[in-house]
Amino acid sequence: MAERLPRLRGNLEFMPSPVEGRPGLLIRDPFHYSDATLIIPPALVEALQWFDGEHTDLDLRQYLVQLTGDLRVGDLQQHLVRSLSEAGFLENEVFAALQDERHRAFAKATRREPSHAGSAYPGEPEALRATLQEWLASASPARRDGLLGIAAPHVSPEGGRRCYAAAYGSLGPDLRERVFVILGTSHFGEPQRFGLTVKDYVTPLGDSHTERGLVEWLLEQGGPTVKPEDYCHSIEHSIEFQVVFLQHLYGPGVRVLPVLCGPFAHSIQLGGRPEDDPGVQRFLEALGELAEGEGERLFWVLGVDLAHMGRRYGDPFVARVGTGEMRAVEELDRRRVGRILEADPEGFWEAVREDRDPLKWCGASAFYAFLRAVPQARGELLSYEQWNIDEASVVSFGALAFRG
Repeated sequence: MAERLPRLRGNLEFMPSPVEGRPGLLIRDPFHYSDATLIIPPALVEALQWFDGEHTDLDLRQYLVQLTGDLRVGDLQQHLVRSLSEAGFLENEVFAALQDERHRAFAKATRREPSHAGSAYPGEPEALRATLQEWLASASPARRDGLLGIAAPHVSPEGGRRCYAAAYGSLGPDLRERVFVILGTSHFGEPQRFGLTVKDYVTPLGDSHTERGLVEWLLEQGGPTVKPEDYCHSIEHSIEFQVVFLQHLYGPGVRVLPVLCGPFAHSIQLGGRPEDDPGVQRFLEALGELAEGEGERLFWVLGVDLAHMGRRYGDPFVARVGTGEMRAVEELDRRRVGRILEADPEGFWEAVREDRDPLKWCGASAFYAFLRAVPQARGELLSYEQWNIDEASVVSFGALAFRG
């Protein structure tokens, strides 16, 4: 009797294999529920279409017979199904157990351990300090009067080091006692949701201090879009990278309020403002009340990138810095940034949702939340860059300073 094949998870990461001598499609889990990486050979990539929750093992067998011209495909079929299942890439009981284990482990943890130390930045304290010192030494002198916030990249620190330096080079020692509200992009979080945690962020430089009282206030006042102890914090880099730089400047005990901002997908896809969702409206109002009530006790840090263009991000063209496509993207990026600098959330969001955001700005929700929460902020663009994250794809990002 035919058995229905489980669905291939829709939140996996797919890319051409970078391994020399092993062409095909590389699959990995950005949520880190599974640490496995699979490379599907080119001839079998099309077989993945049968893992849609609708087709059966007999459908897959028939396809493999047609593909190979051989009726003896049982071992090949079993190997493919078993490999995907054991890797945790199928929506079945194996994945459910992995997911539950990871969520329980993060919920029980007392600290948020570093997720990207040793890969995105040095894992040893002395090497990390030396690297950050070298990067920040390149920063140009910046105005520090009236500063209430910055926007920095969350791209790889190596690739974005000049923009990181521009942003964090504008911070002075007078900010040491502030609580840094870090609005980070939630790359893996649910739309229209804001993820919070009371856990201290840990890096090779030590433990930060999460302001639990402010987190608990937002949990109480932020409404149904707030997700407490959001698992996405455990894997997300957009806040971790900011904590690393802040610890370098102010010591490991720096005080933070980490907020992950999910995409405002309903607004982009269906039109209207993000606040047309009552839950989003309530959270933005609560964030604004927090900003007004705490005043200069807070300093705002946005961990944001801008456009994502090219093959990796679903575009039909190869994106390379300096080409005609990317010069046009820079012009559009700067128009959006102009709306941010002028504290125009309506104009900014109208530009983002035009044509359903073909630039694929991953920092749009964090920018919008900040503009709504701190309406008096006026910005300055300190630096803008584009970087080829691979040979066919480009990310753009910038450094901004806000005064008010």
